[in-house]
Amino acid sequence: MMTGIDALIKSGESDRLEFKKSTAERDRACRTLAAFANGQGGRLLFGVSPAGKAVGQSVSDRTLEDLAREFQGFEPPLFPDIRRVPLHDGLEVLVLDVDRPSMRPVSFRGVPYERVLNTTQVMSRASYQRLLVESLHASERWETMAAENWSIDMLDHREIIVTLEESIRRGRSDDPGSRDPQEILRGLGLLTPDGRLTRASVALFRRGEGISPDFPQLTLRLARFRGRSRDSFLDNRQYHGNAFELMRRAERFLIDWLPVAGRVIAGRLEREDTPLLPVEAVREALANAFVHRDYASGGGSVGVALYDDRLEIISPGELHFGLTPEKLLEPHESKPWNPLVATTFYRRGHIEAWGRGTLKIAQLLREAGLPQTVTRVDAGSVRVTFAFPNRHEGVNEGVNEGVNEGVKINRREELLMMIQAQPGLRIPDLAMRIGGVPLKTLERWIAELRAVGSIEFRGAPKTGGYHAL
Repeated sequence: MMTGIDALIKSGESDRLEFKKSTAERDRACRTLAAFANGQGGRLLFGVSPAGKAVGQSVSDRTLEDLAREFQGFEPPLFPDIRRVPLHDGLEVLVLDVDRPSMRPVSFRGVPYERVLNTTQVMSRASYQRLLVESLHASERWETMAAENWSIDMLDHREIIVTLEESIRRGRSDDPGSRDPQEILRGLGLLTPDGRLTRASVALFRRGEGISPDFPQLTLRLARFRGRSRDSFLDNRQYHGNAFELMRRAERFLIDWLPVAGRVIAGRLEREDTPLLPVEAVREALANAFVHRDYASGGGSVGVALYDDRLEIISPGELHFGLTPEKLLEPHESKPWNPLVATTFYRRGHIEAWGRGTLKIAQLLREAGLPQTVTRVDAGSVRVTFAFPNRHEGVNEGVNEGVNEGVKINRREELLMMIQAQPGLRIPDLAMRIGGVPLKTLERWIAELRAVGSIEFRGAPKTGGYHAL
C-alpha cells in the first residue's frame, strides 16, 4: 500500500511537489515538470487530489503511452522517472520525479515555465536569460576565453610566482621545480589549449595600475560616507589593477577607515583598540567579491562602502545555480561562477575550501557576538552588509568609549594586515610602509605576533621575510 509516500502527501504541495487527480491533466502536469526541471527538481503525483487525498486511478499501458507522447513536448528532452504505487481496488498512484538537468531552460511546447512557491507560471525573461547563461557556463564562460592581444610580458611575474609559492607552502600545490611564469600559468589552468593567455590570467595578474581599455571592469571603488546615507563623502577612491592588487587596496582602505572599539585593559593603565569587525570575516567577504563577481560586464566593479553604522561590500552579478541569501548561511555545495579565479584565490590562501567562506564569516561573527551579515541581490549586484553594533550597548565587555569613527585600527593590527597583504616583507620594508612607528616598537610587535602564532619568518636571514599564518 502507500505507507511509503503517506508522509509526502501530508506535507502538501510546495515548490518541489504537486498533486494531480489523474493523467487527464497531463498537459498541465508537464508544464509543472518543466518548471521543476528549471528549478531544483521535483516530484509530481497522479492520483492525489489538490487537497491531498489519495484517490488513485486505473493505470494501463495506454496510460503510460499517452504520457510518453506528452513528454515529446519537452525541449531539450526530459525523461521523468515513473514509479507505480498500488493503492486499492486496482487503483494506483503514479509518482513522477525529475532532477535538474544539465541543459536548461526546459520548455514544454515552446514555453518555459518556473515554479513560484506551489504554483507553476510562465518563466520571466530575466529567469530565462539567467538559466541560459548558466547552461552555457561550463563550456563558454568569460574567464576561459582567450585574452586577445595579451602576452606573458604584460602580466606581473612576481605576483604569479608568489601565488605558486604560497600554494606550495599551504600544501595546495606540488612544487613543479620551475618558476617560469608561463609554466606556472599552465599549471594553474590559466592558458587556453593552444597556449594563449585566458581572460582569467589577465584578471588575476595583469601588470600596472592604469585602466585597461579592453578590461575596464578590473576596477575597485572605495568610499567612506558621512552618516548613514550617500549624501556626502569623507573619502572617495577608485583603483584599477589585477584582483590581488585591488584586494590589497581594499584592505588598506579599511585599515584607514574601519571604526575601532576601545577597551581599558584590567590592571594596566593602557587602552587597547581593536577592529570593530573581525578582520578575517571582512577579508573573506572581500575575497568572495572578487572570486564570484561577474567579470563579463565591462561596466562592473567591486565596491566597498563604509557608513557610520555599516560596511557594505558590493560585487557585480547575481547568485547562481539555485543559491539564495538564506542558503549561504547553511552548508551548501559551491559552484563558483569563476572556477579558475576561485581556484587561484584558494591556492593563494585568500579563501577557504569552496562553499565554506560564508559559513566561516558567520562563525567569526557569532564568536564576536556581532550580528550576521545580510546579503541582498538587487540591480545586478550582490551586496553583503556588516552591521556595526549599537554604540550605546558597547562593543565588548569593558568598552569605555564606544566606537571612534574615522580612527585607525591599532597599529599592531595594521602591521599584521600589511604582512597578510604583502607576504615576504622584512623589517626595513615594514618600517617604511607603516610609518611613524619607532623601530624598537615595530620589533616588539613582530615578536608578539610571532609569539601568538600570527606570523613567521621564512627564508635565509638576509633574504627571507615575514609571512602570515
